Amino acid sequence: MEYITEKNRIYAVEGGEEVGEVTFPERDDIYVINHTYVDDRLRGQGIASELVRRAVETIESRGGKMEATCSYAALWLARNRGCDSY
Repeated sequence: MEYITEKNRIYAVEGGEEVGEVTFPERDDIYVINHTYVDDRLRGQGIASELVRRAVETIESRGGKMEATCSYAALWLARNRGCDSY
Protein backbone atom coordinates (compact mmCIF):
# COMPACT_ATOMS: atom_id res chain seq x y z
CA MET A 1 0.00 0.00 0.00
CA GLU A 2 1.33 3.41 -0.93
CA TYR A 3 0.11 6.58 0.77
CA ILE A 4 0.39 9.86 -1.08
CA THR A 5 0.09 13.21 0.65
CA GLU A 6 -1.21 16.30 -1.10
CA LYS A 7 -1.92 19.70 0.41
CA ASN A 8 -5.25 18.81 2.02
CA ARG A 9 -5.67 15.18 1.07
CA ILE A 10 -3.97 11.84 1.63
CA TYR A 11 -4.86 8.87 -0.49
CA ALA A 12 -3.99 5.21 -0.62
CA VAL A 13 -2.97 3.41 -3.79
CA GLU A 14 -2.75 -0.33 -4.33
CA GLY A 15 -1.89 -1.89 -7.66
CA GLY A 16 -2.04 1.49 -9.35
CA GLU A 17 -5.61 2.06 -8.18
CA GLU A 18 -6.77 4.62 -5.62
CA VAL A 19 -8.45 2.66 -2.86
CA GLY A 20 -8.93 5.19 -0.05
CA GLU A 21 -8.65 8.81 0.94
CA VAL A 22 -8.99 11.33 3.71
CA THR A 23 -9.55 15.03 3.09
CA PHE A 24 -8.88 17.92 5.46
CA PRO A 25 -9.50 21.36 3.94
CA GLU A 26 -8.35 24.39 5.89
CA ARG A 27 -10.97 26.89 7.02
CA ASP A 28 -10.15 29.90 9.20
CA ASP A 29 -6.86 28.38 10.43
CA ILE A 30 -8.55 25.09 11.31
CA TYR A 31 -8.17 21.90 9.30
CA VAL A 32 -11.48 20.09 9.01
CA ILE A 33 -11.21 16.33 8.54
CA ASN A 34 -14.40 16.02 6.57
CA HIS A 35 -14.19 12.79 4.60
CA THR A 36 -12.68 9.34 4.92
CA TYR A 37 -13.23 6.63 2.33
CA VAL A 38 -11.92 3.11 1.76
CA ASP A 39 -12.95 0.82 -1.10
CA ASP A 40 -15.51 -1.71 0.13
CA ARG A 41 -13.35 -4.72 -0.67
CA LEU A 42 -10.53 -3.45 1.59
CA ARG A 43 -12.53 -2.34 4.62
CA GLY A 44 -11.58 -3.75 7.99
CA GLN A 45 -7.86 -3.80 7.22
CA GLY A 46 -6.89 -0.61 9.08
CA ILE A 47 -6.57 1.59 6.00
CA ALA A 48 -9.00 4.25 7.22
CA SER A 49 -7.21 4.38 10.56
CA GLU A 50 -3.87 4.81 8.82
CA LEU A 51 -5.27 7.58 6.61
CA VAL A 52 -6.65 9.51 9.59
CA ARG A 53 -3.44 8.98 11.58
CA ARG A 54 -1.42 10.40 8.72
CA ALA A 55 -3.82 13.34 8.36
CA VAL A 56 -3.51 14.15 12.06
CA GLU A 57 0.29 13.96 11.89
CA THR A 58 0.32 16.19 8.81
CA ILE A 59 -1.93 18.78 10.44
CA GLU A 60 0.13 18.75 13.63
CA SER A 61 3.38 19.08 11.68
CA ARG A 62 1.95 22.25 10.15
CA GLY A 63 1.10 23.59 13.59
CA GLY A 64 -2.58 23.47 12.71
CA LYS A 65 -5.66 22.97 14.78
CA MET A 66 -8.23 20.44 13.68
CA GLU A 67 -11.80 19.36 13.95
CA ALA A 68 -13.57 16.37 12.50
CA THR A 69 -16.93 16.49 10.78
CA CYS A 70 -16.39 13.01 9.36
CA SER A 71 -17.94 10.54 11.81
CA TYR A 72 -15.12 8.01 11.36
CA ALA A 73 -12.41 10.61 12.01
CA ALA A 74 -14.28 11.95 15.06
CA LEU A 75 -14.49 8.44 16.51
CA TRP A 76 -10.82 7.80 15.69
CA LEU A 77 -9.79 10.98 17.50
CA ALA A 78 -11.90 10.09 20.53
CA ARG A 79 -10.40 6.60 20.73
CA ASN A 80 -6.81 7.45 19.91
CA ARG A 81 -6.44 10.93 21.33
CA GLY A 82 -8.89 10.72 24.22
CA CYS A 83 -10.72 13.81 23.12
CA ASP A 84 -14.19 14.20 21.71
CA SER A 85 -14.06 17.94 21.14
CA TYR A 86 -12.05 18.12 17.93
